[in-house]
Amino acid sequence: MRKSVSITAAVLLLAAANVRGESRGLTLAVTMTNDPASNVVKIYDATSRTLLQTLSAGGKGGVAGNARGVKQSNGKVVAVVNNGSNNVAVFERAGNKLVFQRLVLTSSAPVSIDFGNNHMYVAGATTVDSFLMFGNQVAFRDGSTGLVLAGGGVPPTGCTAQVGVVDENSLLVSLKTDPTPGTVDVLALHQGAIVSALPTAVSAPTGSLTPFGFSVYPDGTAVFTLAHSSQDGLFRNKAFTAVISAGQTADCWSTRVGKYVFTANTGSKTISRLVGTGNNIFVDGLVAANITTGLAPADIDAAGGILGVISGASHLSLYGYDEFGELTASGSPIDLGVSTANGVAIMTSPQND
Repeated sequence: MRKSVSITAAVLLLAAANVRGESRGLTLAVTMTNDPASNVVKIYDATSRTLLQTLSAGGKGGVAGNARGVKQSNGKVVAVVNNGSNNVAVFERAGNKLVFQRLVLTSSAPVSIDFGNNHMYVAGATTVDSFLMFGNQVAFRDGSTGLVLAGGGVPPTGCTAQVGVVDENSLLVSLKTDPTPGTVDVLALHQGAIVSALPTAVSAPTGSLTPFGFSVYPDGTAVFTLAHSSQDGLFRNKAFTAVISAGQTADCWSTRVGKYVFTANTGSKTISRLVGTGNNIFVDGLVAANITTGLAPADIDAAGGILGVISGASHLSLYGYDEFGELTASGSPIDLGVSTANGVAIMTSPQND
């Protein structure tokens, strides 16, 4: 009798383990076609590289020279910019699929998205908006202000590069304005909402050009790519405190995994691995990977052991990474079937946390 009970218990435990294994969700790679007439979202299984879904974004694409046109939050929500329609499409995850949630209107043509402080933030051509969130639901706009250049005035269309949360009190937006160095706008937050006061506009360092992509550490420091001078800068407390040579040409976009910051280097067609500290930036891997397909790497994102990068606006390259930040190519690049793709978000499943 005791032996029979033991066998039954073992069978039940095995069955429960199988159910848990089957319930574990996929890691998704989400990108958009960015078509100027009709933007489309494509969702891939990041492991098998299989196309799972193709969804309308409900608006027009057309954004360029930006980072984070596609952004996810906690594996539960993903948003994409419809630059030509002045709105952002929000989708919610349901199992291994995305379900359309809503469109939100923005105060200027949207360029870049970030999440934090129970808010969604959208940097547009001339303004930045905050949208209150209730759980996974994007609700209403509760804050907005204009963007400004360090030399004064409103940035021309095409200058906005990226928005990113620093902490509960501040937000950053990078603005590229060649031939002047460029600007980092520091915006104040109150209970997560953008206050109406104009940002503090900080000039990029003398001798540098184009603060573009950036990644923020938990201590509030940010590693910036200074794309058109092929440099990297450390930003904290509303100032650049260090600048180094990138060692690669046109380092543009970036994503952080723990202590490592990966940069996509458009001119060199490579990915570099950096480490930022409170006072310095170190190049830990000058060429962590080569981009083998596409004209040049663009937006980049990483989560759950997977790094994805858009290259040549037509391909999605996927890499695995380990605890040392070493990259391993995961199959051949995926042909996205368009020449306008822009933005990628790697979305782990909440079930896997």
